[in-house]
Amino acid sequence: MNSDTTPHHKQETNLTQRRLIALGMFLLVVFLLARAFNVLLLILAGTLFAVYFRGTSNLLTRHTKLSDGLSLGIVIVGTLLLLGGLVWLLAPQISQQISQLSQHLPNSYEKVRTQLKGTSWGEPLLNNLPQNINLSDINKSWIQKSMGVFSATFGVLADMYIILFIGAFFTAQPGLYKEGIVLLFPLSKRPRAAEVLNTLGSTLYKWLLGKLFSMLIVGVFTIVGLYLIGIPMALALGIIAGLLSFIPNFGPILALIPAVLIALTQGTSQALYVVLLYVGIQFVESNLITPLVQHKMVEIPPAMVIISQVFIAAFAGLLGLILATPIAVIIMVLVKMVYIQDYLGDKNIQISK
Repeated sequence: MNSDTTPHHKQETNLTQRRLIALGMFLLVVFLLARAFNVLLLILAGTLFAVYFRGTSNLLTRHTKLSDGLSLGIVIVGTLLLLGGLVWLLAPQISQQISQLSQHLPNSYEKVRTQLKGTSWGEPLLNNLPQNINLSDINKSWIQKSMGVFSATFGVLADMYIILFIGAFFTAQPGLYKEGIVLLFPLSKRPRAAEVLNTLGSTLYKWLLGKLFSMLIVGVFTIVGLYLIGIPMALALGIIAGLLSFIPNFGPILALIPAVLIALTQGTSQALYVVLLYVGIQFVESNLITPLVQHKMVEIPPAMVIISQVFIAAFAGLLGLILATPIAVIIMVLVKMVYIQDYLGDKNIQISK
């Protein structure tokens, strides 16, 4: 009897030990990821650069039959020429308007305080606002606090270098790093792991293209709208609105603040027009542009985007807030492919809309 139960008992013991080892390794990985979360965000930012260049070059290769290397070179050179041309054409105006904006914002802020003093609801609000505004002080404190992920590692310039460095290597040899990740899985799981990685790359590329297009639309609409309303520094404010629209939910609010402050110098009616303009643009962007350009992208519930933004920003500051949406995209793809399709066995679930 003992000879029959002993092997069974040993099997149970070995299974328990393997489970404990797996649990320990999982907790160790979670601990390391939590400690190195800022570094992971830098890697993700570099990966997005590689996703853009590689995705666009692959698209060019499929439509022109050019070699991968030639297509990649055309995309990189074309992107640099486009950005350089825009800087050459718009840099003088942008620089001038940004300088004017930095000079007008403190005066606008003081005028707003003066107007609020004459209202019953403005007094309680003024008690929670600083007495004066100094843009240089605000820039220093805001950068130090909001961009904690940069200052916590090696500084802004060093982290930007790391992002570009990683992006360049991932762009040059994406297969090398993808194969390295696939080799970490058992032989029977490697084809599926490669499929998941390919789906992640294509989904992130679709999301990124859609986001860049919507940023362009928001920026152009804002510039034209502010110009028609008669708000000064429309070009600078429009570029700010376009760039900040990369951050869902919170970016448009941040972009609205300087526009309203500038508009208030021309009267409350102008400020109201600016608010209506920004709300209208965001309505069009959220309900028409984004669904149109991202109709093949993985569907992300709006509440999940906000939750991911708040949660990740609490750990990583501004960079976490910026990259929260692509992180949500990655999580949704992994949940659908690894958990729902593979673990639960539901093959009917669609990855993209």
